[in-house]
Amino acid sequence: MSNTPELPPAEHTETLATPPPAPVSQLHAEPESSLLKRIMTGNGLVSVLAVVLSLVVGAILIAFTDERVTSTASYFFSRPTDMISAVWTSVSEAYIALFQSSIINTSASSFSDAIYPLTETLTIATPLVLAGLGVALAFRVGLFNIGAQGQIILGAAFAGWVGFTLDLPVGIHLIVAVIAGIIGGALWGGIAGFLKARRGAHEVIVTIMLNYIAVYLLLYLLSTPAFQRPGSNNPLSEPVAESAAYPLMFGADFRLHYGFFVALAAVAFTWWLLNRSTTGFEMRAVGANPVAAKTAGINVGRAYLLAMLIAGGLAGLAGTAQILGTERSLSGGIAASFGFDAITVALLGRSSPIGTLFAGLLFGALRAGGVGMQANTGIPIDIVLVVQSFIVLFIAAPPLVRSIFRIGTAKPKNKKAAAPAATGGAA
Repeated sequence: MSNTPELPPAEHTETLATPPPAPVSQLHAEPESSLLKRIMTGNGLVSVLAVVLSLVVGAILIAFTDERVTSTASYFFSRPTDMISAVWTSVSEAYIALFQSSIINTSASSFSDAIYPLTETLTIATPLVLAGLGVALAFRVGLFNIGAQGQIILGAAFAGWVGFTLDLPVGIHLIVAVIAGIIGGALWGGIAGFLKARRGAHEVIVTIMLNYIAVYLLLYLLSTPAFQRPGSNNPLSEPVAESAAYPLMFGADFRLHYGFFVALAAVAFTWWLLNRSTTGFEMRAVGANPVAAKTAGINVGRAYLLAMLIAGGLAGLAGTAQILGTERSLSGGIAASFGFDAITVALLGRSSPIGTLFAGLLFGALRAGGVGMQANTGIPIDIVLVVQSFIVLFIAAPPLVRSIFRIGTAKPKNKKAAAPAATGGAA
Protein backbone atom coordinates (compact mmCIF):
# COMPACT_ATOMS: atom_id res chain seq x y z
CA MET A 1 0.00 0.00 0.00
CA SER A 2 1.52 3.39 -1.02
CA ASN A 3 2.21 6.11 1.56
CA THR A 4 1.57 8.90 -0.98
CA PRO A 5 -1.35 11.06 0.21
CA GLU A 6 -4.39 10.93 -1.91
CA LEU A 7 -4.92 14.16 -3.88
CA PRO A 8 -8.34 15.78 -3.97
CA PRO A 9 -10.33 15.80 -7.18
CA ALA A 10 -9.37 18.33 -9.83
CA GLU A 11 -12.46 20.41 -9.36
CA HIS A 12 -11.69 20.82 -5.66
CA THR A 13 -8.05 21.70 -6.40
CA GLU A 14 -9.14 24.53 -8.66
CA THR A 15 -11.52 25.77 -6.00
CA LEU A 16 -8.83 25.80 -3.28
CA ALA A 17 -6.18 27.50 -5.44
CA THR A 18 -8.41 30.30 -6.69
CA PRO A 19 -9.61 32.79 -4.07
CA PRO A 20 -13.29 33.71 -4.26
CA PRO A 21 -13.96 36.82 -6.36
CA ALA A 22 -14.76 40.06 -4.53
CA PRO A 23 -18.34 41.25 -4.65
CA VAL A 24 -19.12 43.67 -7.47
CA SER A 25 -20.26 46.33 -5.00
CA GLN A 26 -16.90 46.14 -3.21
CA LEU A 27 -14.94 46.52 -6.45
CA HIS A 28 -16.83 49.68 -7.29
CA ALA A 29 -16.43 51.08 -3.76
CA GLU A 30 -12.63 50.69 -3.60
CA PRO A 31 -11.62 53.75 -5.68
CA GLU A 32 -13.93 56.03 -3.73
CA SER A 33 -12.73 54.75 -0.35
CA SER A 34 -9.11 54.97 -1.51
CA LEU A 35 -9.59 58.62 -2.52
CA LEU A 36 -11.23 59.41 0.80
CA LYS A 37 -8.37 57.71 2.64
CA ARG A 38 -5.78 59.75 0.73
CA ILE A 39 -7.60 62.96 1.61
CA MET A 40 -8.00 62.05 5.27
CA THR A 41 -4.39 60.91 5.71
CA GLY A 42 -2.59 63.29 3.34
CA ASN A 43 -0.04 65.92 4.25
CA GLY A 44 -2.38 68.73 3.21
CA LEU A 45 -4.89 67.78 5.88
CA VAL A 46 -2.14 67.65 8.49
CA SER A 47 -1.12 71.22 7.53
CA VAL A 48 -4.68 72.48 7.87
CA LEU A 49 -5.12 70.75 11.22
CA ALA A 50 -1.79 72.17 12.41
CA VAL A 51 -3.14 75.66 11.73
CA VAL A 52 -6.38 74.84 13.56
CA LEU A 53 -4.49 73.54 16.59
CA SER A 54 -2.29 76.65 16.61
CA LEU A 55 -5.35 78.91 16.58
CA VAL A 56 -6.76 76.93 19.51
CA VAL A 57 -3.53 77.44 21.44
CA GLY A 58 -3.68 81.14 20.56
CA ALA A 59 -7.24 81.31 21.86
CA ILE A 60 -6.14 79.79 25.18
CA LEU A 61 -3.35 82.36 25.51
CA ILE A 62 -5.72 85.20 24.63
CA ALA A 63 -8.12 84.03 27.34
CA PHE A 64 -5.37 83.78 29.97
CA THR A 65 -4.06 87.28 29.23
CA ASP A 66 -7.49 88.96 29.31
CA GLU A 67 -8.30 90.89 32.50
CA ARG A 68 -12.01 90.04 32.31
CA VAL A 69 -11.22 86.34 32.32
CA THR A 70 -8.81 86.55 35.25
CA SER A 71 -11.28 88.60 37.30
CA THR A 72 -14.14 86.15 36.76
CA ALA A 73 -11.89 83.14 37.42
CA SER A 74 -11.80 84.00 41.17
CA TYR A 75 -15.47 83.08 41.59
CA PHE A 76 -15.70 80.45 38.85
CA PHE A 77 -17.34 77.78 41.02
CA SER A 78 -20.12 80.09 42.19
CA ARG A 79 -20.93 81.55 38.76
CA PRO A 80 -19.08 79.60 36.04
CA THR A 81 -21.08 81.21 33.23
CA ASP A 82 -19.39 84.58 33.87
CA MET A 83 -15.96 83.16 33.13
CA ILE A 84 -17.18 81.18 30.12
CA SER A 85 -18.80 84.32 28.72
CA ALA A 86 -15.63 86.34 29.34
CA VAL A 87 -13.50 83.71 27.57
CA TRP A 88 -15.84 83.66 24.57
CA THR A 89 -15.93 87.46 24.39
CA SER A 90 -12.16 87.91 24.57
CA VAL A 91 -11.37 85.20 22.01
CA SER A 92 -14.13 86.15 19.58
CA GLU A 93 -13.26 89.86 19.73
CA ALA A 94 -9.59 89.11 19.09
CA TYR A 95 -10.16 86.82 16.11
CA ILE A 96 -12.85 89.07 14.64
CA ALA A 97 -10.38 91.97 14.86
CA LEU A 98 -7.74 89.75 13.25
CA PHE A 99 -10.13 88.92 10.39
CA GLN A 100 -11.26 92.52 9.87
CA SER A 101 -7.66 93.74 9.87
CA SER A 102 -6.46 91.17 7.35
CA ILE A 103 -9.34 90.22 5.04
CA ILE A 104 -12.22 92.70 4.98
CA ASN A 105 -13.34 95.44 7.32
CA THR A 106 -17.08 94.86 7.63
CA SER A 107 -17.59 98.06 9.63
CA ALA A 108 -15.94 100.34 7.03
CA SER A 109 -17.95 103.18 5.55
CA SER A 110 -16.53 102.86 2.01
CA PHE A 111 -15.49 100.07 -0.32
CA SER A 112 -11.86 101.20 -0.41
CA ASP A 113 -11.65 101.13 3.38
CA ALA A 114 -13.30 97.70 3.42
CA ILE A 115 -10.76 96.08 1.09
CA TYR A 116 -7.71 97.88 2.48
CA PRO A 117 -6.91 95.03 4.94
CA LEU A 118 -6.92 92.51 2.08
CA THR A 119 -4.51 94.62 0.06
CA GLU A 120 -2.18 94.80 3.07
CA THR A 121 -2.30 91.02 3.41
CA LEU A 122 -1.37 90.58 -0.26
CA THR A 123 1.41 93.17 0.04
CA ILE A 124 3.02 91.37 2.98
CA ALA A 125 2.42 87.95 1.42
CA THR A 126 4.27 88.84 -1.81
CA PRO A 127 7.86 88.60 -0.46
CA LEU A 128 6.83 85.71 1.80
CA VAL A 129 5.63 83.67 -1.17
CA LEU A 130 8.68 84.45 -3.29
CA ALA A 131 11.19 83.69 -0.55
CA GLY A 132 9.15 80.64 0.47
CA LEU A 133 9.42 79.30 -3.07
CA GLY A 134 13.20 79.57 -2.84
CA VAL A 135 13.27 77.60 0.40
CA ALA A 136 10.72 75.05 -0.88
CA LEU A 137 12.66 74.44 -4.11
CA ALA A 138 15.82 73.72 -2.13
CA PHE A 139 13.85 71.37 0.13
CA ARG A 140 12.77 69.35 -2.90
CA VAL A 141 16.42 68.84 -3.84
CA GLY A 142 17.36 67.76 -0.32
CA LEU A 143 18.94 71.09 0.67
CA PHE A 144 18.06 73.19 3.70
CA ASN A 145 18.24 76.77 2.46
CA ILE A 146 18.52 78.96 5.57
CA GLY A 147 20.00 81.78 3.50
CA ALA A 148 16.84 83.37 2.10
CA GLN A 149 17.41 86.39 4.35
CA GLY A 150 20.79 87.14 2.82
CA GLN A 151 19.51 86.41 -0.68
CA ILE A 152 16.68 88.92 -0.18
CA ILE A 153 19.19 91.54 0.97
CA LEU A 154 21.48 91.02 -2.02
CA GLY A 155 18.53 91.03 -4.41
CA ALA A 156 17.27 94.28 -2.91
CA ALA A 157 20.76 95.83 -3.04
CA PHE A 158 21.29 94.96 -6.70
CA ALA A 159 17.80 96.07 -7.74
CA GLY A 160 17.96 99.21 -5.61
CA TRP A 161 21.29 100.31 -7.08
CA VAL A 162 19.91 99.93 -10.60
CA GLY A 163 16.72 101.71 -9.53
CA PHE A 164 18.30 104.89 -8.13
CA THR A 165 21.51 105.05 -10.19
CA LEU A 166 20.69 104.22 -13.81
CA ASP A 167 18.54 106.43 -16.01
CA LEU A 168 16.58 104.17 -18.34
CA PRO A 169 13.28 104.47 -20.21
CA VAL A 170 10.02 103.52 -18.49
CA GLY A 171 9.39 99.79 -18.68
CA ILE A 172 12.98 98.88 -19.49
CA HIS A 173 14.20 100.37 -16.21
CA LEU A 174 11.86 98.15 -14.15
CA ILE A 175 12.79 95.02 -16.13
CA VAL A 176 16.52 95.68 -15.73
CA ALA A 177 16.10 96.32 -11.99
CA VAL A 178 14.13 93.09 -11.52
CA ILE A 179 16.72 91.09 -13.47
CA ALA A 180 19.46 92.66 -11.34
CA GLY A 181 17.61 91.57 -8.19
CA ILE A 182 17.33 88.02 -9.49
CA ILE A 183 21.05 87.98 -10.30
CA GLY A 184 21.97 89.30 -6.85
CA GLY A 185 19.96 86.65 -5.04
CA ALA A 186 21.13 83.90 -7.40
CA LEU A 187 24.78 84.78 -6.89
CA TRP A 188 24.38 84.69 -3.12
CA GLY A 189 22.56 81.37 -3.25
CA GLY A 190 24.99 80.04 -5.82
CA ILE A 191 27.89 80.44 -3.39
CA ALA A 192 26.30 77.90 -1.06
CA GLY A 193 25.40 75.65 -3.98
CA PHE A 194 28.94 75.74 -5.38
CA LEU A 195 30.52 74.92 -2.02
CA LYS A 196 28.04 72.10 -1.52
CA ALA A 197 28.62 70.65 -4.98
CA ARG A 198 32.41 70.97 -5.12
CA ARG A 199 33.56 70.74 -1.50
CA GLY A 200 30.65 69.04 0.26
CA ALA A 201 30.21 72.01 2.60
CA HIS A 202 27.01 71.80 4.63
CA GLU A 203 24.51 74.27 3.18
CA VAL A 204 22.98 75.11 6.59
CA ILE A 205 26.27 76.43 7.99
CA VAL A 206 27.22 78.20 4.77
CA THR A 207 23.86 79.94 4.31
CA ILE A 208 23.71 81.07 7.96
CA MET A 209 27.15 82.63 7.63
CA LEU A 210 26.16 84.25 4.35
CA ASN A 211 23.16 85.84 6.11
CA TYR A 212 25.48 87.64 8.53
CA ILE A 213 27.79 88.69 5.72
CA ALA A 214 24.86 90.09 3.74
CA VAL A 215 23.55 92.11 6.71
CA TYR A 216 26.88 93.78 7.43
CA LEU A 217 27.71 94.17 3.75
CA LEU A 218 24.49 96.15 3.28
CA LEU A 219 25.27 98.34 6.29
CA TYR A 220 28.70 99.02 4.83
CA LEU A 221 27.27 99.86 1.41
CA LEU A 222 24.80 102.29 2.99
CA SER A 223 27.75 104.20 4.41
CA THR A 224 29.41 104.66 1.01
CA PRO A 225 28.70 107.52 -1.41
CA ALA A 226 27.39 105.07 -4.00
CA PHE A 227 24.47 104.06 -1.80
CA GLN A 228 23.98 106.58 1.02
CA ARG A 229 21.43 109.32 0.49
CA PRO A 230 23.19 112.67 -0.08
CA GLY A 231 23.03 115.02 2.91
CA SER A 232 22.01 112.27 5.33
CA ASN A 233 24.03 110.52 8.01
CA ASN A 234 21.50 107.71 8.35
CA PRO A 235 22.08 104.32 6.64
CA LEU A 236 19.44 105.02 3.99
CA SER A 237 19.67 105.15 0.22
CA GLU A 238 18.00 107.40 -2.28
CA PRO A 239 14.50 106.33 -3.36
CA VAL A 240 14.34 104.36 -6.58
CA ALA A 241 13.11 106.20 -9.64
CA GLU A 242 9.45 105.94 -10.54
CA SER A 243 10.44 104.29 -13.81
CA ALA A 244 12.03 101.42 -11.84
CA ALA A 245 9.22 100.94 -9.32
CA TYR A 246 6.40 98.43 -9.45
CA PRO A 247 3.20 100.33 -10.33
CA LEU A 248 0.62 100.51 -7.58
CA MET A 249 -2.63 98.63 -8.27
CA PHE A 250 -5.11 100.96 -6.58
CA GLY A 251 -3.37 104.30 -6.33
CA ALA A 252 -1.33 106.04 -3.67
CA ASP A 253 -3.76 105.19 -0.84
CA PHE A 254 -2.82 101.50 -1.08
CA ARG A 255 0.58 99.79 -0.89
CA LEU A 256 -0.34 96.80 -3.06
CA HIS A 257 1.73 96.74 -6.24
CA TYR A 258 2.08 94.57 -9.33
CA GLY A 259 4.87 92.61 -7.72
CA PHE A 260 2.09 90.37 -6.43
CA PHE A 261 1.49 89.17 -10.00
CA VAL A 262 5.22 88.51 -10.29
CA ALA A 263 4.85 86.26 -7.26
CA LEU A 264 1.98 84.39 -8.93
CA ALA A 265 4.08 83.98 -12.08
CA ALA A 266 6.95 82.65 -9.93
CA VAL A 267 4.57 80.08 -8.41
CA ALA A 268 3.56 78.92 -11.89
CA PHE A 269 7.19 78.78 -13.04
CA THR A 270 8.32 76.79 -10.00
CA TRP A 271 5.44 74.34 -10.42
CA TRP A 272 6.31 73.84 -14.10
CA LEU A 273 10.02 73.47 -13.32
CA LEU A 274 9.48 70.79 -10.68
CA ASN A 275 6.66 68.84 -12.30
CA ARG A 276 6.96 69.29 -16.05
CA SER A 277 10.64 69.74 -16.90
CA THR A 278 13.55 67.32 -17.18
CA THR A 279 15.65 69.52 -14.91
CA GLY A 280 12.95 69.42 -12.25
CA PHE A 281 12.74 65.65 -12.50
CA GLU A 282 16.49 65.40 -11.94
CA MET A 283 16.24 67.74 -8.95
CA ARG A 284 13.46 65.69 -7.37
CA ALA A 285 15.40 62.50 -8.02
CA VAL A 286 18.44 63.94 -6.26
CA GLY A 287 16.26 65.05 -3.37
CA ALA A 288 14.73 61.60 -3.04
CA ASN A 289 18.00 59.66 -3.16
CA PRO A 290 21.23 61.31 -4.34
CA VAL A 291 23.11 57.99 -4.45
CA ALA A 292 20.51 56.36 -6.69
CA ALA A 293 20.32 59.51 -8.83
CA LYS A 294 24.10 59.45 -9.33
CA THR A 295 23.93 55.77 -10.26
CA ALA A 296 21.28 56.63 -12.84
CA GLY A 297 23.64 59.13 -14.48
CA ILE A 298 22.34 62.37 -12.95
CA ASN A 299 24.97 64.97 -12.10
CA VAL A 300 24.20 65.52 -8.40
CA GLY A 301 26.63 68.42 -7.99
CA ARG A 302 25.08 70.22 -10.94
CA ALA A 303 21.60 69.71 -9.47
CA TYR A 304 22.72 71.21 -6.14
CA LEU A 305 24.30 74.22 -7.79
CA LEU A 306 21.37 74.84 -10.13
CA ALA A 307 18.83 74.46 -7.32
CA MET A 308 20.57 77.03 -5.13
CA LEU A 309 20.96 79.43 -8.04
CA ILE A 310 17.22 79.27 -8.78
CA ALA A 311 16.31 79.37 -5.08
CA GLY A 312 18.48 82.42 -4.59
CA GLY A 313 16.95 84.06 -7.65
CA LEU A 314 13.44 83.55 -6.23
CA ALA A 315 14.52 85.05 -2.93
CA GLY A 316 16.11 87.89 -4.87
CA LEU A 317 12.72 88.51 -6.44
CA ALA A 318 11.37 88.90 -2.90
CA GLY A 319 14.01 91.60 -2.44
CA THR A 320 12.79 93.41 -5.54
CA ALA A 321 9.24 93.32 -4.15
CA GLN A 322 10.54 95.14 -1.08
CA ILE A 323 12.79 97.74 -2.69
CA LEU A 324 10.85 98.37 -5.91
CA GLY A 325 7.37 97.95 -4.50
CA THR A 326 6.88 98.47 -0.77
CA GLU A 327 9.82 100.37 0.73
CA ARG A 328 11.29 102.17 -2.31
CA SER A 329 14.55 102.90 -0.38
CA LEU A 330 17.32 100.65 0.90
CA SER A 331 17.77 100.44 4.66
CA GLY A 332 19.26 98.02 7.15
CA GLY A 333 15.84 96.44 7.73
CA ILE A 334 14.85 96.04 4.08
CA ALA A 335 14.49 92.26 4.46
CA ALA A 336 12.67 92.47 7.82
CA SER A 337 12.21 88.83 8.91
CA PHE A 338 10.87 87.57 5.58
CA GLY A 339 13.81 85.25 4.99
CA PHE A 340 13.29 83.38 8.24
CA ASP A 341 9.48 83.38 7.97
CA ALA A 342 9.92 81.87 4.51
CA ILE A 343 11.22 78.68 6.13
CA THR A 344 7.94 78.33 8.03
CA VAL A 345 5.96 79.13 4.88
CA ALA A 346 7.77 76.41 2.93
CA LEU A 347 7.26 73.90 5.74
CA LEU A 348 3.55 74.69 6.02
CA GLY A 349 3.21 74.52 2.24
CA ARG A 350 4.84 71.05 2.24
CA SER A 351 7.49 72.34 -0.19
CA SER A 352 4.97 72.52 -3.03
CA PRO A 353 4.52 75.75 -5.03
CA ILE A 354 0.73 75.86 -4.58
CA GLY A 355 1.00 75.02 -0.90
CA THR A 356 3.66 77.71 -0.45
CA LEU A 357 1.34 80.25 -2.08
CA PHE A 358 -1.50 79.55 0.36
CA ALA A 359 0.89 79.38 3.32
CA GLY A 360 2.34 82.77 2.34
CA LEU A 361 -1.16 84.25 2.14
CA LEU A 362 -1.98 82.86 5.59
CA PHE A 363 1.16 84.30 7.16
CA GLY A 364 0.58 87.59 5.38
CA ALA A 365 -2.89 87.70 6.92
CA LEU A 366 -1.51 86.92 10.39
CA ARG A 367 1.09 89.67 10.14
CA ALA A 368 -1.31 92.23 8.72
CA GLY A 369 -4.11 91.33 11.12
CA GLY A 370 -1.91 91.16 14.21
CA VAL A 371 -1.33 94.92 14.17
CA GLY A 372 -5.06 95.64 13.93
CA MET A 373 -5.85 93.08 16.61
CA GLN A 374 -3.47 94.76 19.03
CA ALA A 375 -4.79 98.23 18.20
CA ASN A 376 -8.49 97.31 18.52
CA THR A 377 -8.47 94.85 21.43
CA GLY A 378 -5.19 95.40 23.24
CA ILE A 379 -4.13 91.79 22.69
CA PRO A 380 -0.32 91.70 22.33
CA ILE A 381 0.88 91.09 18.78
CA ASP A 382 3.22 88.49 20.26
CA ILE A 383 0.21 86.15 20.31
CA VAL A 384 0.46 86.01 16.51
CA LEU A 385 4.13 85.07 16.77
CA VAL A 386 3.19 82.31 19.22
CA VAL A 387 0.59 81.00 16.75
CA GLN A 388 3.20 80.96 13.98
CA SER A 389 5.63 79.13 16.26
CA PHE A 390 3.06 76.49 17.14
CA ILE A 391 2.32 76.01 13.44
CA VAL A 392 5.99 75.10 12.97
CA LEU A 393 5.85 72.78 15.99
CA PHE A 394 2.79 70.89 14.76
CA ILE A 395 4.08 70.76 11.18
CA ALA A 396 7.28 69.19 12.49
CA ALA A 397 5.32 66.56 14.43
CA PRO A 398 2.69 65.04 12.10
CA PRO A 399 2.16 61.97 14.37
CA LEU A 400 1.10 64.32 17.17
CA VAL A 401 -1.50 66.00 14.93
CA ARG A 402 -2.76 62.65 13.67
CA SER A 403 -3.10 61.27 17.18
CA ILE A 404 -4.98 64.33 18.44
CA PHE A 405 -7.52 64.17 15.62
CA ARG A 406 -7.41 60.35 15.43
CA ILE A 407 -6.55 60.16 11.75
CA GLY A 408 -4.13 57.76 10.10
CA THR A 409 -3.79 54.82 7.79
CA ALA A 410 -6.77 52.50 8.01
CA LYS A 411 -6.02 48.95 9.16
CA PRO A 412 -7.74 45.92 7.61
CA LYS A 413 -10.60 44.67 9.72
CA ASN A 414 -10.06 40.99 8.89
CA LYS A 415 -6.35 40.23 9.32
CA LYS A 416 -6.81 36.58 8.30
CA ALA A 417 -8.41 37.60 5.04
CA ALA A 418 -5.72 40.23 4.38
CA ALA A 419 -2.80 37.83 4.88
CA PRO A 420 -3.23 35.75 1.69
CA ALA A 421 -3.55 38.93 -0.36
CA ALA A 422 -0.28 40.24 1.07
CA THR A 423 1.56 37.02 0.24
CA GLY A 424 0.08 36.60 -3.21
CA GLY A 425 -2.28 33.80 -2.06
CA ALA A 426 0.55 31.35 -1.21
CA ALA A 427 -0.11 28.96 1.64
